[in-house]
Amino acid sequence: MSEMLAPRMVEAFEHAAGAVARGVPGGATGWRGTLLHIHIAPAASYEMEALAEAQCVAGRGIVGDRYFDGTGTYSPKPDTREVTLIEQEALDALERNDPPLQGGPIRLAPADHRRNLTVRGVPLNHLVGRRFRIGTVILRGGRLNFPCKYLEELLGLPVYLPLYNRSGLNCGIEVGGTIRPGDVIELLDTP
Repeated sequence: MSEMLAPRMVEAFEHAAGAVARGVPGGATGWRGTLLHIHIAPAASYEMEALAEAQCVAGRGIVGDRYFDGTGTYSPKPDTREVTLIEQEALDALERNDPPLQGGPIRLAPADHRRNLTVRGVPLNHLVGRRFRIGTVILRGGRLNFPCKYLEELLGLPVYLPLYNRSGLNCGIEVGGTIRPGDVIELLDTP
């Protein structure tokens, strides 16, 4: 574990979005997804590194990641960002230029989008305020992740508008453990 002081995080269900969504019925149910890729970066702007497995620590994040150590671009601003996820389906749509918002197809490799986990078959926008499992790790959906101009600058690609409303989910870790690509992802509860 890092010897640095733990960064200040906002607990996922205490975040304004997560707290409100927690008590609202609805959302997608009956789905079953898969973890495709795991990535971390040791500090802000560093290239993302692919992992064959990751150790998730409750209340902290993924061991070795910039937000676990408090060295991420947005670390000085406390938020829910212990783990970030993005849907492969959103990346596939971007590559199809669907909807046509950026003038042509854009291909983002799993290391390019700067989220920790790439998933398939998981309706991330429906998981704010919800608990779900990846393998044995239990996550809490805190808030939707929004694209930023910083990502456009790093990539040199016009991804801000096409990723709006489908840029992923910021989560807290309720129960830690080890995750691996191929792990099943399932909803645990609904309000």
